[in-house]
Amino acid sequence: MSKTIRIAAALLIGSNGQTLLVRKRGTQAFMQPGGKIDAGEQPAQALARELHEELGLRIDPAQAHYLGHFSAPAANEPGFTVEAELFEVRIDVPVTPAAEIEEVRWIDPAGDGGLQLAPLTRDLILPFYRASLTTTA
Repeated sequence: MSKTIRIAAALLIGSNGQTLLVRKRGTQAFMQPGGKIDAGEQPAQALARELHEELGLRIDPAQAHYLGHFSAPAANEPGFTVEAELFEVRIDVPVTPAAEIEEVRWIDPAGDGGLQLAPLTRDLILPFYRASLTTTA
């Protein structure tokens, strides 16, 4: 059995530059919204489907800007690795937790919002976002 979980994830950015993190029901770590890529599904389509299921957010997959491939230990499945296709999605509409999402939080990307973060978010995605802010500022 493969110990790799293939996901599509969003660096979801609000109009004020904050980023949205989610926490699944029964877990402690906050992470990027998104989820597993189904067989035969393209990553951007998987992301659009997951954002709608988890947050009631409808996006055009063509508007999701591909940022790259990131890999880290899975937050909720010990011994597994998450392989994420990351997309930037900018929104200015409210979101509501749905499906398995228990809580959503907007945080300033300069910090961790005082939250326990998944390894992918803490070690790779937030540092990546911070670095992009310093190069474009």
